[in-house]
Amino acid sequence: MTTHDQPSFAVHIPDAELEAEPLDPAQIVSGSPEVTGKVLWESADGKQLRGIWQITPGVVTDTEADELFVVVSGRATVAVEGGATLEIGPGDACVLREGDRTTWTVHETLRKAYHISL
Repeated sequence: MTTHDQPSFAVHIPDAELEAEPLDPAQIVSGSPEVTGKVLWESADGKQLRGIWQITPGVVTDTEADELFVVVSGRATVAVEGGATLEIGPGDACVLREGDRTTWTVHETLRKAYHISL
């Protein structure tokens, strides 16, 4: 993990090597989705994170943080409980609100670059 004092840098998101991130089995609705990711930057207080995240096909639930992300590859349908159903794919920017309860139906392995505020 990198921190706030790292110099400026660039990462080619499609080729970045990611690390396994365990998915809580209680979140899996169907399929065998696997999650990988990498934090590229973290603020000194740990409340801001920037990184890359990927999930393989399947259906999972989540409770979201305050997040802005851009989809680099793949496709998914994100249903926000009591709100919109978002069809997302390459080039789409998405904003999720802290506390949103979501169901992700991942059609094609999805990779995104994100900024999270905790």
